[in-house]
Amino acid sequence: MNPVPSPALAAGSYHLGNDLTVIRLGFGSMQLTGPGVWGDPKDPDEAVRVLRRAVDLGVNFVDTADSYGPMVAEPLIRKALHPYSDGLVIATKAGLTRQGPDQWLPVGRPEYLRQQAEMSLRNLGLDRIDLFQLHRIDPHVPVEEQIGVLKELQEEGKIRHIGLSEVSIEDVEVATQVAAIVSVQNMFNLADRAAEPLLDYATEHGIGFIPWFPLATGRLAEGDGPLAALAEQHGASPAQLALAWLLKRSSAMLPIPGTSSVAHLEENVRAADIELSDAEFDILSQAAL
Repeated sequence: MNPVPSPALAAGSYHLGNDLTVIRLGFGSMQLTGPGVWGDPKDPDEAVRVLRRAVDLGVNFVDTADSYGPMVAEPLIRKALHPYSDGLVIATKAGLTRQGPDQWLPVGRPEYLRQQAEMSLRNLGLDRIDLFQLHRIDPHVPVEEQIGVLKELQEEGKIRHIGLSEVSIEDVEVATQVAAIVSVQNMFNLADRAAEPLLDYATEHGIGFIPWFPLATGRLAEGDGPLAALAEQHGASPAQLALAWLLKRSSAMLPIPGTSSVAHLEENVRAADIELSDAEFDILSQAAL
């Protein structure tokens, strides 16, 4: 039998925390849940197929959170992928509670974060979580206390590395006074680059940058837009070019496009093969300003 091709490998790799080698094109599990990131997926069997196919395609970095469902995405990952293959990195998050579809409320009390870390270990079937991210900084709890409990969990061997989500450079600098931060996860895409200063900071300081909502392209993907034109030249979709642009933007960039469809997953992963010239990269960069 011929080996399963691994097109994701073309994206290259990144050393997260200097000791975890992840393929730079990962998979985000949020869309595997129901509408509004609430409840079970419409097709649970397809969700399992998507996760297994992602690994078949060479993806070794899967991002999830306790709040996806809530407590839906993590058990799906365990069902699909456990026992986990060597080198597969599961990243999860805690710090957002759910009150209903599309409703999110940050809670960063240390006892809550500890409880959710323990639950994630159980739901994922892990003895240690490779990357545990604070999903949001709770403005009502000192940052030092929120990061402090993650540091305690790290010292206990329950999590390997600590990351942050939706933060500023100042937030990262405060957090690093308590513990080493190996990743940040902020919204970033070709059409919305508000987090660009944080991206540059992360790249300079050896911190992985995980852009969520990476496929947003806005007007650039319209029929007469530059993204659509370049996509046609490459025989690719606008979404594939948007991912190719992200991968070229920074060596620390770790896109995690998510989907509930195997066909869409395969299309996303093929973006790793697209090489934008410097001129094409500049055209897209300038067009989005």
